[in-house]
Amino acid sequence: MTDTVFELRRYTLKPGAREALIDVFDNHLVETQEAVGMSVVCQFRDPAAPHQFVWFRGFADQEARTRALPAFYGGPVWAEHGPAANETMLEWHDVLMLKPAAPGSGFRTTGHERLPPGTADLEDGRTYLVAVHYLAPKASDEEAALLAKMVADAVGSAGSEVLASLISDRSENGFARLPVREGECVAVTLMRPAVPQAIPALEAALRAVAVDCGRAPDIARLVPTARSLLR
Repeated sequence: MTDTVFELRRYTLKPGAREALIDVFDNHLVETQEAVGMSVVCQFRDPAAPHQFVWFRGFADQEARTRALPAFYGGPVWAEHGPAANETMLEWHDVLMLKPAAPGSGFRTTGHERLPPGTADLEDGRTYLVAVHYLAPKASDEEAALLAKMVADAVGSAGSEVLASLISDRSENGFARLPVREGECVAVTLMRPAVPQAIPALEAALRAVAVDCGRAPDIARLVPTARSLLR
């Protein structure tokens, strides 16, 4: 089944704690989340922000999300490894709940193989970009989808590949224990530059997408961890 609900989760960590979190996450919190009905799609370091850990996960639908989250966070795996993960974090509430901007624009992970636990990171890990473009909070889904298409077109014109094109899912959060950012209307795009040399032009193209809300897009360069499904 194709996922229709996604979370973009960005954690602010204690100084020097990122590698400890990645060790716990990649070795203990990937397959165990998927076993209760989630998809751990990709997880990243932000080289420009050593205190940041960024990841996406997916759910078949809102009902699946409401079932899976309490099953995991109330279960034995989180009871064992959650304290070590939480010990690394200063903030964990920067979460956007998202849905595909158009049919088929969510993550497509068929054919990707996850490397086994304990795999070392590659020295030349490929760089991805994530862009969050903001609209006025009361903008419609149609307006958000149009913005997402404009961003995707700009990415394509810059010779890069869109891996997911998403917009805000403003459904009620079915698991209040994990807050999400409310009152937001965004278009989120994850993309893969054709070559590293294309990144500055791609960032310029993303910044040039016109939005009337007066808020600049949030653009970050990301490098996948060894066990990210997209890497």
